[in-house]
Amino acid sequence: MEQPISLVEYGSRRVIITITAVFCALLEIIDTTIVNVALNNMRGSLGATLNEVSWVITAYSIANVIIVPMTSWLSQQFGRRNYFAASIIIFTVASFLCGNSTNIGELILFRFIQGLGGGALLVTSQTIITESYPPEKRAMAQAIYVLGVIIGPTLGPPLGGYIVDNFSWPYIFYINIPVGIIAALLTLQFVRSPKYGEKRPASEVDWLGIMLLTVAVGSLQYILEKGQEDDWFSSKLIIALSVIAFLGFYLFIWRELVYKYPIVELRVLKNSNLRMGVLLSFIQGFGLFGSTFIIPLYTQSILGWNAQQSGMLMVPSTLMVAFMMPIVGQLIQRGVSQKYLIALGMIVFFIYSLMSYKIITPQTSADNFFWALMVRGLGLGFLSVPISTMSLSTLKGPEIAQGAAFSGMMRQLGGSFGVALISTFLSRDIVGHRSNLVRNLDIYDPAVQDRVRRIAAGMQAKGMAPNVALKSAHQMLDGSVSVQATILSYMDIFLYIGIMFLVCVPLVLIFIKRSKSKVSMADAAH
Repeated sequence: MEQPISLVEYGSRRVIITITAVFCALLEIIDTTIVNVALNNMRGSLGATLNEVSWVITAYSIANVIIVPMTSWLSQQFGRRNYFAASIIIFTVASFLCGNSTNIGELILFRFIQGLGGGALLVTSQTIITESYPPEKRAMAQAIYVLGVIIGPTLGPPLGGYIVDNFSWPYIFYINIPVGIIAALLTLQFVRSPKYGEKRPASEVDWLGIMLLTVAVGSLQYILEKGQEDDWFSSKLIIALSVIAFLGFYLFIWRELVYKYPIVELRVLKNSNLRMGVLLSFIQGFGLFGSTFIIPLYTQSILGWNAQQSGMLMVPSTLMVAFMMPIVGQLIQRGVSQKYLIALGMIVFFIYSLMSYKIITPQTSADNFFWALMVRGLGLGFLSVPISTMSLSTLKGPEIAQGAAFSGMMRQLGGSFGVALISTFLSRDIVGHRSNLVRNLDIYDPAVQDRVRRIAAGMQAKGMAPNVALKSAHQMLDGSVSVQATILSYMDIFLYIGIMFLVCVPLVLIFIKRSKSKVSMADAAH
């Protein structure tokens, strides 16, 4: 249905709405990664196991992915302004409760509630910003929004590390409270709700669709978060949830296509730009969250950095993205084709992966990473705005919110798939590289024996007994083999992520060209 009124804003009112929406999106994404560095402190103060405390991350992610596809429908049911303000209030109150948790069960429950509020912030922020700008300025609007999406994962770890080092872990939740209060007040004062027609009575609400979506998405997210930990399909729970997720999605799609008032309007995917944008959002999420996950992991496990140092390493890359956003927004407004910008971004991201593949060693320094990460920022700058703009560019009215929900969910799922696949690949690839290295390491080789002798002699010189020194020398050699196997696995990951982006370049160029021409929807879907 076409909107009877224009939601386009001007002057200071548009500035206030934009700042409010970006801050809400930023809050939501920072909270996805800020807890990572505080898990050990939480475990100690709440008396939880490592498996229990990891649910602090998992519960938030599951709630996020469940609520995101429903945001468009919930906005129509309650009015966008009311729903957005309520989500901010839920997120803020849950943040307070998380900080005041006295046991791990409470913390997991409140994190789930926080995720239900937070998921709405991300997608509704994008919709509000998009509709506040006239169509010719939407590329710039997306640039502003995407900046928050890119900065969030990078800011989380260093900010969390600083708070944990200087205060205590509850303050990673308490910092949300003042921002949340101000954002809720500004939303109620300035954000307007579109007139989407009358809301449905309770009897017409798609309760079965809601249940199927919750079960399917919740199961899938659990599989992705916990699969590696539970050794994937050797776990009966993972097998059961895989079957449930498959059946849940199958029945959900059937339900939404036949029900008169679906909770998620799947027909909006007939729009070829949105369909392409959803696919690219998944790939972008894979690369963005995957690289944000792997670099801190490498610097902390191999180079021995702390969380704050690892987080600060990513800051120049984020600043590069910030620098690129308005430039790319201007290029799109001046008529540069989005498909060429996306293809260029993917090529640049491949170059970043190749540079990372070549520089990582046990002695790699922050200086070595600097230019590779600047190239990463350049690539994300060329990718993020064109993908978001293209996804929503030909949508109108309620379709904008529906499209934003799809691309937001796929970006989140892309990130979850990226982290799950990378962590699985790492653990298995390390074993493979280690066995290859050990196979080529002959203990009877004179060079190997000489190396062990020299290490043992150095330890004896420091006062160690000969038998202890020899044992320690063998342990050191074993440790260096493990480090080398791990580094080779990281190199493989960077190379494969790069190749994935490079392979997508011709597909992007061909697919977008075909979607612009008058081909059938069935054709364009392949």
